[in-house]
Amino acid sequence: MGDFLMPSLGADMEHGKIVEWLVKPGDYVHRGDLVAVVDTDKTVMDVESFQEGVVAELLVDVGETVPIGTPLARITQTPAEVGAPRHEAPAPPLPKAGTAGATTTGPAAAAAAKEAPPIAPPVRHLAHRLGVDTARIHGTGKGGAITRADVEHAVAATPSAGRVRSSPRARRLAAELGVDLSAVSGTGPEGAVTVADVQHAAAARPPEAAVPVAGVPAEETAPEAGAERTAPAEPAARREAPAPLREETAPAVPAAGKTAEARERVASLRRAIGTLMSRSKKTIPHYYLSTTLDLRAAVDWMQSVNAQRPVASRLVPSALLLKAAALAAKEVPEVNGFYDDDGGFRPSASVHLGVAVALRQGGLVAPAIHDADTLAVDVLMEQLRDLVSRARAGRLQRAEMADPTITVTNLGDLGVESVFGVIYPPQVAMVGFGRVMEQPWAQNGMLGVRPAVIATLSADHRVSDGLRGGRYLTRIDELLQKPEEL
Repeated sequence: MGDFLMPSLGADMEHGKIVEWLVKPGDYVHRGDLVAVVDTDKTVMDVESFQEGVVAELLVDVGETVPIGTPLARITQTPAEVGAPRHEAPAPPLPKAGTAGATTTGPAAAAAAKEAPPIAPPVRHLAHRLGVDTARIHGTGKGGAITRADVEHAVAATPSAGRVRSSPRARRLAAELGVDLSAVSGTGPEGAVTVADVQHAAAARPPEAAVPVAGVPAEETAPEAGAERTAPAEPAARREAPAPLREETAPAVPAAGKTAEARERVASLRRAIGTLMSRSKKTIPHYYLSTTLDLRAAVDWMQSVNAQRPVASRLVPSALLLKAAALAAKEVPEVNGFYDDDGGFRPSASVHLGVAVALRQGGLVAPAIHDADTLAVDVLMEQLRDLVSRARAGRLQRAEMADPTITVTNLGDLGVESVFGVIYPPQVAMVGFGRVMEQPWAQNGMLGVRPAVIATLSADHRVSDGLRGGRYLTRIDELLQKPEEL
């Protein structure tokens, strides 16, 4: 028996709020199953179980904010230890269940099944996401358990008239933003409206529904970090909008009653980031290096590959830069790992590449692409797009926020030529890339024009020095000269 605790989802997290429980008492969970949705000062993310067993009791209510390390639920090893507050008498001792959907047997369990059919946490999560009431579903699995097929069948069989398929979080967000779900085109399974659909609908409303700011559209308020040129180029007047205008649109919320709440959330996020960055600058002896990378070979190879591909699967320079940064980190371990005052530097055997993502409501998160050095460029690019989409929809997972071993920030979409980042503790380095631009280039006495990008490194002097940092940037340059081998 053990407690499921509020996990630490980042060095700057001190507390979290339970937004939604994805399990209930009596559910059998495996290690890695999603059990709750937690709201931090930065984002909303799914949290998985660290142990296997039966959920005996939920200790924290939805909407309650608690410090990290607080017990959230009690997990037992056998169904016999699960309390039964809904019944007159507790269920008798039962043998351990072998599957996620069948956790109890006997008369007491049968009575419980009539009230709430057995359902595995992943299937319940799917039902929540699709807005399906599981109490109305007849389970076809073992012991009457509700299966994924049952949920999907219920979705397909539900009349669409008068009901919009949507997840509970999407409905709550729509109410907060004043969005009419019936007018939103869903992109989820079977046309279900997702959180991202609601956010897009809110951003796409005419100016009178939002705060007008010099013609800058809401979608331009938070460009994707690390995903340049994934969409057709915007007119220069829109793309080059001054930074202050972008910041002004971030906290705008159409519903007047929610404006103060939204502004407080943005302010809270800013405070969390500010606190962590202040700590980083005070405790980490930063040193900074920069170099200009010759991208002629990389761009020529990318263009030749893209010429044979449909638009949707074409590569962008960011994918090559991220892959080179990950491979170089594997070869120069002094920039890839963690530092703590007690144990000193701990190099990481894996390269989990954190990617800075600007959130539409303001602020940044830096979730990880796991084992980025081992991924093909195409796979890395797909994971990057998925990560950015889920970060903005508030559907990140704990490991993606807690595991980055080195972080990359890319401000090329904003026209920034170079960026010197602040290290995200307990990491020991941050890499920055600016925009890809044509520059005069002299080589062997000849002057020409080549595509280039400025790469920067902010590193921890307790772990490395200019020699190792310089080697890291040089290795990125060398890798980009043979893009076909990335």
